[in-house]
Amino acid sequence: MNRSLTDRVDPYLVSITIMLLVVGLANLYSASLRETISDTPIYIKQTYWALVGLAAMTAVIFIEYRTIRRFAYVIYGANLALLVAVLFLGGGAGGAHRWFVLGPVSFQPSEFMKLSCILAVSSYFASVTGPEGLRIRDLLVPAAMTAVPAALIVMEPDLGSAGLLVLLFLTMICMIRMRPRTYMALAVTTLVCAPPVVFFGWRYLKPYQRQRIITFLNPESDPLGSGYHIIQSKIAVGSGQLFGKGYLAGTQGQLKFLPEQHTDFIFSVLAEEWGFIGGLVFLGLVLAYVVRGTVISREAKDMFTSITAMGITVLFLWQSFINIAMAVGLFPVVGIPLPFLSYGGSSLVTTLLGTGMLLNIHMRRRVF
Repeated sequence: MNRSLTDRVDPYLVSITIMLLVVGLANLYSASLRETISDTPIYIKQTYWALVGLAAMTAVIFIEYRTIRRFAYVIYGANLALLVAVLFLGGGAGGAHRWFVLGPVSFQPSEFMKLSCILAVSSYFASVTGPEGLRIRDLLVPAAMTAVPAALIVMEPDLGSAGLLVLLFLTMICMIRMRPRTYMALAVTTLVCAPPVVFFGWRYLKPYQRQRIITFLNPESDPLGSGYHIIQSKIAVGSGQLFGKGYLAGTQGQLKFLPEQHTDFIFSVLAEEWGFIGGLVFLGLVLAYVVRGTVISREAKDMFTSITAMGITVLFLWQSFINIAMAVGLFPVVGIPLPFLSYGGSSLVTTLLGTGMLLNIHMRRRVF
């Protein structure tokens, strides 16, 4: 890579990423200090994954993005094959089939599919979008590209990740120029399809998934059962008050009242120990990442890189919003990880790969 290109590395995005990584590892250390899930502490495992993710991020920066676009459908197809394979060969708690376990290492294909889907859909939109905007038929292929992996992820079952994939697609098409007729057709389709989707969707849900929604609406209905998680999470967030209880001093977290504190409710640990101010600082970092991603999308060289940067930014934003909303009781618990904070190698590596792609796009915005 020539020097003029390396000089164009976005220092803001790099700084934000490093700060989020440091905050994430420090917070996970506190959340998992007394965990005995395995012989190796999970904050050590997460550190290993962070190193893997940083290496992957650096590798992506060095690959010219036109090459990545050329292989976008191949990457998508390979991930689709992994989603099929994990249904037969994968493992997970409670009979789920979400992870491939290879000795001490496990990974979740649905996490990588989020990025693969962004690349494939962006490549397609870049090839069909004209000056007048998208027609309704232009949406059919990318809709199928999203629906197929979403259906496979539902079968794992992982309704939260499947819903996130659909939400990501809907957000992306809203940000791309469409013809007025396309907007009209989408609005009518939504109005017609929403009632039967809600009705049959509710019937399709497994009992524990229905219970999560009921608990979200009224967690006090079963405070020692299904409502326990969200009640303890809200207690942790509220007890942090303005400045928090101090690092490693959160009673909800350290005394294990807070379940799933290293994954779903990792933000609650941060809010309890660092308070409202600490939570606000973290939200500021999240907002800064989103702003840089948006700027990179607007300054991108072409349609493919602009849509890809926008998709990666929207994915980061939705995951952060949903997870934090879960922690404070504004959204049902659907198992969406908080980028950089939640424990999980697949999620962390995917986030850093996406960051590498943003840096790649920014560096080459005035090349070619």
